[in-house]
Amino acid sequence: MKILVIQQKRIGDVLTSTIISNNLKIQYPESQIDFMCYTNSIDVLIGNPNIDTIIPLSNKVRKSYIPLFKFIFEIRAKKYDIVIDVYNKLETNLITLFTGAKTKIAYHKWYTSLFYTHNLKRFDNNTKPKYGFAIDNRLLLLEPLKLDSTKIDPYPKLFLSPEENKEAILLFEKHKINPNKKVIMISLLGSEKNKTYPLEYMAQVVEEVAKDRDVVILFNYFESQIEDAKFIYNLCSTSTKEKIHFDLYGKDLKSFITIMNQCSLIIGNDGGAINMAKALNKPAFTIFSPFVEKNIWATFEDGSKNISVHLNDYKPELLSNVNHDEIKKDHTVLYNQFNPELFFDKIDFFINRNL
Repeated sequence: MKILVIQQKRIGDVLTSTIISNNLKIQYPESQIDFMCYTNSIDVLIGNPNIDTIIPLSNKVRKSYIPLFKFIFEIRAKKYDIVIDVYNKLETNLITLFTGAKTKIAYHKWYTSLFYTHNLKRFDNNTKPKYGFAIDNRLLLLEPLKLDSTKIDPYPKLFLSPEENKEAILLFEKHKINPNKKVIMISLLGSEKNKTYPLEYMAQVVEEVAKDRDVVILFNYFESQIEDAKFIYNLCSTSTKEKIHFDLYGKDLKSFITIMNQCSLIIGNDGGAINMAKALNKPAFTIFSPFVEKNIWATFEDGSKNISVHLNDYKPELLSNVNHDEIKKDHTVLYNQFNPELFFDKIDFFINRNL
């Protein structure tokens, strides 16, 4: 049996959707399972034994009709039996339609019956999430296949080789990281400005993390974000700066994963870094943007190992009866209402519990 899983978009989306391929492989070990994603997310799939082939969909193919239709017919030639389209946008609607697969599964939209044999309605806010809707809705896509529910594993996973772990250990030695100290990763910046906690506030979070703790602190940021990272660093006290190894950071996705695997926990903005840390089984404290729905991406919340905070937890009156687009538009004003002193007690509890 040949199965294709399609998940475009961001790193967190792709990593979360690996639970589909993982569970399929558990129950159909002889099947071939391929995974289609954008090129920027391939690193979170490499090494996953539950994925036989990674199929990258590049921007060049996506943005031009001739390359796209050539790509579609290349996929058709693979003769898949089952396609699970988690992304469910026009480009993947067409890819799925032309595969010729007997079983085609996606989320319900008003037009999707034209493309798919199974159209499943996502859980709504009237339902209490089990693992977080980002997880629950992906597991929902497996229901038409009648898998054994007792064998379902909801946890995304990352896979590193011994050589990759050894490289990270050597990198820590090069940067003179004391192996006897706990290492805390701070996810300084979100994937976009509207998902980034105010820089001045994040500096206060770093101060709280460092206060009265003999720890090593690493920053997660891209090279393109280095000026914002330096701004936060420069706001920190001298004693806190002494605990920060500013130049030790992941310059690409794979290097971040290997570095994160050597850390004890992560604190910071919601996004790919948090999702990757959870997939490495690391405790995570997440700060959500006001416009992001917490019940979707606050996965595996247990009040201990995984904790998150949202403006709505503290000042719900600011968000009540306001639609999503307005919240997104006013994210700066709303973020400024989300002073970190509101949740310092939760950060301290989280660190003390998990270190």
